[in-house]
Amino acid sequence: MIARQAIADVFVGALVHIDAQHILTNLPHPTASTVYQGEIVVRYGVPYLMQPHLSIVPDLLALDYGQMLNGEEAWEFLYQKSNLYPRADVCGYRHDGVDEMLPVKLLDLMRPVQLLAYSDAQATTPLAPVSALVVAQPDALAERLRTYGTLFTSWQDWQAAQHER
Repeated sequence: MIARQAIADVFVGALVHIDAQHILTNLPHPTASTVYQGEIVVRYGVPYLMQPHLSIVPDLLALDYGQMLNGEEAWEFLYQKSNLYPRADVCGYRHDGVDEMLPVKLLDLMRPVQLLAYSDAQATTPLAPVSALVVAQPDALAERLRTYGTLFTSWQDWQAAQHER
């Protein structure tokens, strides 16, 4: 049996709460409350079809013909080839820590991926969903964080974006 393994990246800094949002940052902010500090594991949730407030962090794919995929291979398959196997099952933990298994066809692969912050690699319940990253040097981040995260290089840029919404 193949082990369950979700893709993840490590962010070193803090998870802060400000204006009803959780943000990963390595820059100080005078009024943000720190939720967690240190090495933060970031995993990626795929939204449910017709229920985008729910997401699953895939850690195992069971294909129609019995093959099992995990980690990077599962993630790539899900986004590149899963349309060929709509009955394939996705196993993982939801955004609220509940263990889940559902068919690929119940996922909305066209919606943005949800970033979830965890205290360590063994945690199955996230600390919080991440709405943005405020970092001085985005190029130093893992490529996947740059791809799926909403990035700002300063708190001023983040604040300006809040006023535009």
